[in-house]
Amino acid sequence: MANTPVDSIPARRVLTDPAGLARYQHDEAEWAPYGTPIAVVRPQSTEEVRDVVRHCLAHRIPVVPRGAGTGLSGGANAVDGAIVLSFEDMNRIVHIDAAERLAVVQPGVVNDDLRAACAEHGLWYPPDPASSPWSTIGGNVATNAGGMCCVKYGVTRDYVLGLEVVNGLGEVVSLGRRTAKGVAGYDLAGLMVGSEGTLGVITEITVRLRPARPQERTVAGYFGSVVAAGEAVTAVTASGVIPSALELVDRHCLAAVDAWKKMGLSADADVVLLGRVDTPGAEGDAEAELVRGCFERAGATWAAVSTDQQEADALFQARRLAYPALERLGPVLTEDVCVPRTAVPEMLARIERTAARHDILVANIAHAGDGNLHPLIITPPGDEAARARAQLAFEDILDDAIALGGTVTGEHGVGLLKMRGMRKELGPAVLGMHHAVKAALDPHGILNPGKVLDSGPAAVV
Repeated sequence: MANTPVDSIPARRVLTDPAGLARYQHDEAEWAPYGTPIAVVRPQSTEEVRDVVRHCLAHRIPVVPRGAGTGLSGGANAVDGAIVLSFEDMNRIVHIDAAERLAVVQPGVVNDDLRAACAEHGLWYPPDPASSPWSTIGGNVATNAGGMCCVKYGVTRDYVLGLEVVNGLGEVVSLGRRTAKGVAGYDLAGLMVGSEGTLGVITEITVRLRPARPQERTVAGYFGSVVAAGEAVTAVTASGVIPSALELVDRHCLAAVDAWKKMGLSADADVVLLGRVDTPGAEGDAEAELVRGCFERAGATWAAVSTDQQEADALFQARRLAYPALERLGPVLTEDVCVPRTAVPEMLARIERTAARHDILVANIAHAGDGNLHPLIITPPGDEAARARAQLAFEDILDDAIALGGTVTGEHGVGLLKMRGMRKELGPAVLGMHHAVKAALDPHGILNPGKVLDSGPAAVV
């Protein structure tokens, strides 16, 4: 039958029953639409991925690549009649080259598993999204994921050297390089990073590694408002210190974590700002004190350099737990705007005004050091009026980020939720260039259709 996967994939790795398909229909994006696939295929090799893509080309079947499903924009959501390619079985760390400081991995490798394997060689893979215990390197590449340490060390794109990809014609191609330098042709590997599976299906990834990082010093500050904490971020930026992390967690997030994990964090502060410095020796001590001083001058009610590593780690663990803790309260519509760091206080103030205007609860966590804010819009379960207000607030926040010179997504991707915002941010001429690239690399429009670009010449034909 034309609508069944190719015979080269063993039946045990092809799911077609409705109960099995259900868990692969969508990612974690609240209210993003999704369809029903005809099958989920779990390949174990590049050749199997190629065979599936060629089968889909022959029968004009959409292909939706999927990692761990931790995305927050709907980028991995199934469309009706699609084959979902789940990379859970392509989870091998192929090679770690300590001399060249690189690793070759399959897309289903979990971020934290790669970091642990690199640590055994005295090396470090920096990108660390909050979902790092679960999210995969393939998914991280698809959305150009960042994380807490990207303020100093950059995002996924900064570490991708090369990719093996099955393109929209069913060809296996190698992009990028494994050398320290290389400018032969266009940067097609860089183009694939952040493309959310719409330009090719990634089957192998070569990433750059760094030496193991020095011990970090943690600086914590308590603030009476998110705007005051934003002013502290601006002060740290102006000081010249580049922290290895600078994270904001507001009272709603702290209370949710406390209610779940009983960590006792919400009693003393409305907002906590967490900074880390990893410069070695006396210079690092001086930088930590400078960050603490920035906190105090911005109005912190309390600020200190932590001398208790366990306590410091607990604070950062609370930051990672904030999103799942808030999910316990009701549906969470997650934002991912990024603004210039000097605009962080104003953006936080606008978020508060938006929450009040729409009578909706908005909690705030942020990679504040690089201006990447994650307002979390929370609604009571089953409250359709609140849901409608939340969606209006979501769009207003996107518009405010653009107005302040920012972007509608810093690291979660456009997926399904940010297409209107992306159109407004980029404008017609640049969108036309996007459509031209899509049409060239996926001429039959089978690769994750309907994501990122919602219309244009590359429909499934």
